[in-house]
Amino acid sequence: MTQPTPSFDTEDTAALQAWFQARTGLSSLRVAICDFNGCFRGKRLPVPEASAALSGGVRMPLTLAAQDIWGRDIAGSGLLAAGDADGIAHPTGRGPFEMAWLGSPTALVPLWLFSEDGTPSPFDPRHALNRVLSRAASMGLTPVVGTELEFHLLDPEALCPAPPRSPTTGRRLIADGIHALDELDGFEAFFDDLYRAAEVAGIPAAAAIAEGSPGQFEVTLRHGADALKAADDAVYLKWLIRGTARRHGLAATFMAKPYYTAAGNGFHVHASLLDADGRNLFDDRDPQGAARLGHAVAGALAAMPEMTLVLAPHLNSYRRLQEGAHAPTHANWARENRFAAVRIPGGDATARRVEYRVAGADANPYLVIAGVLGSMLSGMEDETAPPAALSPGGETAQGAPLAVRWSDAIKAFRGSAAVARVFDPAFVAMFADAKAQELARFEARMSEFELRSYLEVV
Repeated sequence: MTQPTPSFDTEDTAALQAWFQARTGLSSLRVAICDFNGCFRGKRLPVPEASAALSGGVRMPLTLAAQDIWGRDIAGSGLLAAGDADGIAHPTGRGPFEMAWLGSPTALVPLWLFSEDGTPSPFDPRHALNRVLSRAASMGLTPVVGTELEFHLLDPEALCPAPPRSPTTGRRLIADGIHALDELDGFEAFFDDLYRAAEVAGIPAAAAIAEGSPGQFEVTLRHGADALKAADDAVYLKWLIRGTARRHGLAATFMAKPYYTAAGNGFHVHASLLDADGRNLFDDRDPQGAARLGHAVAGALAAMPEMTLVLAPHLNSYRRLQEGAHAPTHANWARENRFAAVRIPGGDATARRVEYRVAGADANPYLVIAGVLGSMLSGMEDETAPPAALSPGGETAQGAPLAVRWSDAIKAFRGSAAVARVFDPAFVAMFADAKAQELARFEARMSEFELRSYLEVV
């Protein structure tokens, strides 16, 4: 039986070497960093070279973390002007992850990127989150984070997105099967393999449910007092879902809105903060806890309109943010209201937390969690009070509006003082440039619909 993957210390490669030696049938190795868009970029290494390469780090261009969605360098980048220099990628302390869906035994070792002098690369998304966690530590706080990740299974042979056929009936899914056990159980073999892979990888996958669109599902990741691991888990779970889907003759997508008329895919973040004694600062049985919860909510809402670019980073992201849906369009909050941007779930007050519901599943988990926690910390530093909560069943179009166009989100992100309190200025400039480059390429292409509308009409 496969044993759970151990955790590795970045500076100690003995465990890595022992792992390789214990798996004599391993055919190759993947080493990769995570880029702006949550894509893995790296190298394939022969196994005999793996231990030696990883003991001193793997040389990779610093630009590798700062790619657009097509894997192109960002035009005008200072990194390119300086000669496109290498950085050194070191193991993160997680992995290796076995890639069971490939034809031969293979594993991935996740890395993060440092400059030649050993300083963290400001463009590596994992470092962006670690920067926020250092800020929390300086305040004597430990974030507790859990996530919920939605995705669609698709028919891989369809030319356009199409729900898969049920493995039990052979019929294509058509129902909006929210919490439908029959739909969930129809893909039992897929979920069995996914949960086995998650257990081996040390990913704390909890409940799975069918969601509100044909072939849509959600997997919850249990909370823990290690926000960097929580982000790792979400990134690696997306990778495992895609790979496991391929193994079962399916495709998986985390596009925010693969079907225009059906529910989109969200990435919900649950967060609280512990003090030095391990007490939840948001325990609102105490007026002081209620005040701190309010400060965190206020900070999250204040930064949200200008933080939209990391929550909705793609052209398709803005199709998901629709008024009256479970994907909010305004910066507001409420208790036990899933139409609010920030929801305070009920239950035991010792577990009181913020649920941040704006991000799409297409967003980079490192950047989303950094944005959520960083803006909450700003509210606590400023001790600001939140606006009035939404009333039950009331109008949801309250609070500052979020960007409804990608171009507006790019502009707001680039010039935001609130964003500058969370992310490194070099990251802010490069990320905004990357998204502007992507937008320009989309705008330069003519769709078939555009041609049909105008060609012989005007």
